[in-house]
Amino acid sequence: MTEKTIKSTPIYDGRVFSVRSDIALLCDNSQVQRDVVLHNGGVGVLAIDESRKITLVKQYRYGASCMTLEIPAGKLEKGENPEECGKRELLEEAGYVAESFISLGEILPTPAYCSEVIYLYLATKLTKKEQHLDEDEFLDVITMDLDEAYNMVMRNEIKDAKTIAAILKAKGLGY
Repeated sequence: MTEKTIKSTPIYDGRVFSVRSDIALLCDNSQVQRDVVLHNGGVGVLAIDESRKITLVKQYRYGASCMTLEIPAGKLEKGENPEECGKRELLEEAGYVAESFISLGEILPTPAYCSEVIYLYLATKLTKKEQHLDEDEFLDVITMDLDEAYNMVMRNEIKDAKTIAAILKAKGLGY
């Protein structure tokens, strides 16, 4: 059950993503319009220290019109290695360098209409350095016990998908 693109029309080309409108052929030979958000992808890093404290960032998210609690994360530049992006974002947002980076896999946050893939990593053996926020980035760094963060996920107090996935995956690995 696949769909084949028959026609593709660019709609918007922005700084973070672009949009196209496609006509697709379905498996029953009918046609349908599919609008697609094209995104280079991103990386999220769950940094955990030897006492099971994780690092989260609290920031305002314009699209959702609210404050969120998230793992340090950022968008991939075209052709960028996901692990290198994760290391960069962990240092920029939280001010940490990790000796160990373990892949937690990939997630598709909104596969119905968006091409974005988010690569998740678990960072351990942390060394505190200086934070290097982007010019337009304003956030607070929060540390908390992994179990507390897990409970916040289960109470729907942490709503960011990549953060939920990373916390659940870390717990599944026995952290």
